[in-house]
Amino acid sequence: MANAPLALDLEIVSDASIRHGEPVVAGTATTVRVIAELWNHGMAAEEIPLHLPHLQLRQVFAAFFYYLCHRQEIDAFIAAKHIPESWSGKRFDPGTRQVQ
Repeated sequence: MANAPLALDLEIVSDASIRHGEPVVAGTATTVRVIAELWNHGMAAEEIPLHLPHLQLRQVFAAFFYYLCHRQEIDAFIAAKHIPESWSGKRFDPGTRQVQ
């Protein structure tokens, strides 16, 4: 008998010790946020494992499923991690804690 496929919701986990509890693909440190951002920027599901080769396509679809079911939560993570356009090409100086 073939192995039963895992339910999509088992592919995504939240653990306070991994990425501060942000939802990730089980067994990885890849956040749902990263996958959602790639998709939101127009990357096809089949392309994502080409850029993140440790992921299988089923994990990408699990992340999509989680994102669509928890869109407000993941969009809040996206907004919190957004780098302002004005910082493009600049560097952060940890000594002064300033963007230069």
